[in-house]
Amino acid sequence: MSTARRMNVNKVTTHVLQAMKERGEKISMLTAYDFSLAKIVDDAGMDIILVGDSASNVMAGYDTTLPITLDQMIYHASSVIRAVKRALVVVDLPFGSYQGNSKEALQSTIRIMKESGAHAVKLEGGEEVKESIIRILSAGVPVMGHLGLTPQSINKFGTYTVRATEEPEAKKLIKDALLLEELGCFAIVLEKIPAALAAEVSKQLKIPVIGIGAGAAVDGQVLVIHDMLGINQGFSPRFLRRYLNLYEEIKAAIGNYVEDVKAENFPNENEQY
Repeated sequence: MSTARRMNVNKVTTHVLQAMKERGEKISMLTAYDFSLAKIVDDAGMDIILVGDSASNVMAGYDTTLPITLDQMIYHASSVIRAVKRALVVVDLPFGSYQGNSKEALQSTIRIMKESGAHAVKLEGGEEVKESIIRILSAGVPVMGHLGLTPQSINKFGTYTVRATEEPEAKKLIKDALLLEELGCFAIVLEKIPAALAAEVSKQLKIPVIGIGAGAAVDGQVLVIHDMLGINQGFSPRFLRRYLNLYEEIKAAIGNYVEDVKAENFPNENEQY
């Protein structure tokens, strides 16, 4: 168990996150997509709130993250930003808004920053998105990288299985991680890779490494809020810990409301004017 004392900060910045890594304090990160939940997440003391393209799955019901648009990401990010006072808010660049065209990547990022007020952006890939990262950073926007399982490339991989289990892919991942740090990314997310490989990357890099299904030896952890609260019941990977079972609790509460309305028990005399 870590003995690092928590930093007492009013506002989390990229500088604060770097200091947390250097002092050995783990970084907490969770997704949010709307004002109400973002306010709760921020009030609970979260370090980073990710407005993830996972909104495509948990908010819109798509099977992949590919359909969500830049306009939709800006809408979700704006909702979150209005709620947050302490956490650093990072927004995913959605599929098609940065790959293969660094000018479009910058334009997409500028729209996110200007229209939502977000603090940073996140994008998937290593060497393949080098030019986009350079152009975004040249505008003064902090960039978080994302390696390992990259959901926007699901049609290329064909599966959500663990990545980088073979030496060639593992070597490329380490090379890409070092490149992202060299380019100037302030942090990297590693998704669904062997714990030993994630530990090696975190050890080699000076910047924070956040894991999801990447073991405990990284600098922080991220989960999707709908998964960890048990709202989403159809997703149960090994790395997911459910802290609540809100699906059943909310369903029961709504069922009670339906019964009270049908039985004319709601509203009672104290619940009317």
